[in-house]
Amino acid sequence: MCLTGVDYFSSLGYAPGIAVLAAGALSPIATLVLVLLTLFGALPVYRRVAAESPHGEGSIAMLERLLPKWTGKLFVLALLGFAATDFTITITLSASDAAAHIVQNPVVAPYLAGGNIWLTLLLVAALGAVFLKGFKEAVGIAVVLVALYLGLNAALMVRGVAEVLARPEVWGQWRTALFANHGSVFSLIGISLLVFPKLALGMSGFETGVAVMPLVEGKLGDTAEKPTGRIKGTQTLLLTAALIMSSFLMLSSLICTLLIPAKDFLDGGDANGRALAYLAHRYMGGAFGSAYDISTIAILWFAGASAMAGLLNLVPRFLPRYGMAPDWSRATRPLVLVFILISFLIVLIFRANVDAQGGAYATGVLVLMTSAAVAVTVSILKSGPRPLGLAFGGIAAVFVYTTITNMVERPEGLLIALLFIAAILVVSVASRVLRSFELRVSSVELDHSAVTLLKEFPIRPLRFVAHDPDGNSPEEYRKKELRARQMAHLPDADPFIFLEVHIDDASEFSDVVEVSGHQVGEYRILKARGSSVPNTIAALLMHLRGKGTPPQVYFQWSEEGPMAAAFDFLIAGEGDVPPLTHEILRRVEPDRDRRPIVHVGG
Repeated sequence: MCLTGVDYFSSLGYAPGIAVLAAGALSPIATLVLVLLTLFGALPVYRRVAAESPHGEGSIAMLERLLPKWTGKLFVLALLGFAATDFTITITLSASDAAAHIVQNPVVAPYLAGGNIWLTLLLVAALGAVFLKGFKEAVGIAVVLVALYLGLNAALMVRGVAEVLARPEVWGQWRTALFANHGSVFSLIGISLLVFPKLALGMSGFETGVAVMPLVEGKLGDTAEKPTGRIKGTQTLLLTAALIMSSFLMLSSLICTLLIPAKDFLDGGDANGRALAYLAHRYMGGAFGSAYDISTIAILWFAGASAMAGLLNLVPRFLPRYGMAPDWSRATRPLVLVFILISFLIVLIFRANVDAQGGAYATGVLVLMTSAAVAVTVSILKSGPRPLGLAFGGIAAVFVYTTITNMVERPEGLLIALLFIAAILVVSVASRVLRSFELRVSSVELDHSAVTLLKEFPIRPLRFVAHDPDGNSPEEYRKKELRARQMAHLPDADPFIFLEVHIDDASEFSDVVEVSGHQVGEYRILKARGSSVPNTIAALLMHLRGKGTPPQVYFQWSEEGPMAAAFDFLIAGEGDVPPLTHEILRRVEPDRDRRPIVHVGG
């Protein structure tokens, strides 16, 4: 919970101030709307997500399972763009706000004025250094920071509430401000509903809460397929975090609105970007205020740890499996360096300005929450009670409204997400092209009929004739046999086996090749299933070569043009099969004497 909390709870460092700037005197009411959506919207959604993706895959994997083939993968790539926006901006925004707290502290302000950018870069670099050191160290730091930060905030809330109760005039001033521009309670509620999307930063911890599920300890009896203990533990984590954060959000919004003059929230004001720190110095004294500043700076700096954990969980889980990232992207340390460099660039682009990054942050958070709500709704409507599905559909509609409203009012967030999506697509396509000639098969499995057929084959080497699986009548096999013997000058006495490849899902990069044996009249046939014809054939030949003479395969040249064939290979797993098969074999086996032989004729 603390690893999630450094992201979730740390938003107290800026959320109250953002709420007052966005809603003014309506801030507590708009915050109440946010809390209700958190407890009765986001929390039920993510409890369901935890139950359906217990290994940390999150809502992205749920949608991948619900959408077929390339459609699902392209949708996942788009969501990864928004996830990258969310997690990366979490790193940079939190570090920027930590730097703002440093330069605005009364003790050091005279010495560090204007140092936001270089301080933010230093904090991001320090975060990267922690993850380069090791993940366990990151978790240990998170526990200490969250415990200290929540303890200081609890003391500050008690003092703030006591101050509000001791000054009844602030309630009258607030009530006057509320109804000065809004004539009725219904007007207040309506405007709060319109304003609360700007407060969405206060819901930032749910996606990372699911992403860290692999760290949650299960119970005896848990299995990989059904880790009941881990699911319940994560659901308890989400509930506990939501209750803690909702309580702090409501109290902080109330005391900040009632006790801080509105002018101090404006740009350049003493409470801008640090409302609670302002109260800590004013009502708890310099020593407590400085301790609160240090605690806030530390947790804001380390809020990026939760985001980094999310990135390190999501990217290796999807992109390498799609063939859309190099294999080194499965390793933690190279990925940390990549994400830190990207964060440096974002800090420089936004000049470490917290408010400027808020739109992008909210966009990433809201899109992921919307996707989670939609995934849960679709999943329940397909297999669960319809009334429950409709209830979650209502939650999804609220998130859709909130997301669209945020994008319209703050389009820079969508722009940044689109840049991330474009970068991911470019890298993904380039990686898929560069890795297309890998022997991307995890294993080859022959069923009993295939093993029997191969054992009964009378001579070696094994000879295969590639055949279109659509033409499976005895007459088609007879025509193909005649053509193959004429093409390769095979005597009638030399037997061979027809080899047919059925494509299951061409969007998969690596899979298990399943092979079965069949007999049609006098003809022997091996039918293989895989994601790509050339890769499947090459994998089967390598699997069957043994220690003797390598097997041989006979093809006819394709009538397809080279550009169309290349595109067909990348998208549909087919293309100009003979040269592609040969190239894959050449790369996987440099020894020509050990390499299976490819024959091609007219």
